[in-house]
Amino acid sequence: MNPIEFLQSNPVVVAISVGLFGLLVGSFLNVVIYRLPLMMQREWRQQCEQLFGEKPPSPPNGPQTSFPPPVDQPFNLARPRSRCPHCGHPISALENIPVLSYILLKGRCKQCHARISVRYPVIETVTAALFSTVAWHFGFTWETAAALLLTSALISLTVIDFDHQLLPDDITLPLLWLGIAVNLPGLFTDTQSSIIGAMAGYGSLWLVYIVFKLVTGKEGMGYGDFKLLAALGAWMGWQALPIIIFLSAFVGAAVGISLIAIRGRDHNLPIPYGPYLAAAGWIAFLWGDRISAGYFSLVGLST
Repeated sequence: MNPIEFLQSNPVVVAISVGLFGLLVGSFLNVVIYRLPLMMQREWRQQCEQLFGEKPPSPPNGPQTSFPPPVDQPFNLARPRSRCPHCGHPISALENIPVLSYILLKGRCKQCHARISVRYPVIETVTAALFSTVAWHFGFTWETAAALLLTSALISLTVIDFDHQLLPDDITLPLLWLGIAVNLPGLFTDTQSSIIGAMAGYGSLWLVYIVFKLVTGKEGMGYGDFKLLAALGAWMGWQALPIIIFLSAFVGAAVGISLIAIRGRDHNLPIPYGPYLAAAGWIAFLWGDRISAGYFSLVGLST
């Protein structure tokens, strides 16, 4: 039995292996989630300086760290090295092992002993769990490889939107085009359904946005939400859009009402829609057919 046949006949091995790989990917996603919005802010500042000829005041950096570095120094997903935001201590490879380093360091910086956010190991663990689920669902196939890219993008978008109420074009637009590309050979749906899904996904939320703005005079969502739903439509086809919208609205409403009831959150404060859209899209991607079948079966039984 060759290695490919072994992996195809042992889904548990595939799921565990992909899950371990997900820990490494989750560590990288932490970098993307933290740095990409800062990279965008730096780019906007540079554009403002070029357009208006005035250098806007820099946001305060820590007095000890100056991280992120000034705009005239390189700052991207690879440079500079990750470091403690409190003392500037460069994080070594041994201090950057997913989850394990956090446990060994007891959640504190090795140099200054400042607390490290628990979000880092949580994102690594969640990524591993979702990767294992994808691998278990699709097996050792090309579908798994593509679905892992989608999953990684949705995790990044979810956390960035929670933090900044922003869905970066640097993720949503490549995700949209990649969805059409993987469906050229019909990996998840046919090409026509993929293209119509992208168009309908963007257009449906844009229409809701226009109607809501005309009625209330407020913007109910951002253009990033349109692009994200367009990307999900490109990956799954237009047929998946109703269940994605239903699931995202249901979860979003439940979480929003809970926040208002438990924390007394001002109902006028915006609640990002992207995370619920991403979660609903991922669920529909794996189990949308079963959910739809179960719903119609339930409706059929009740009538």
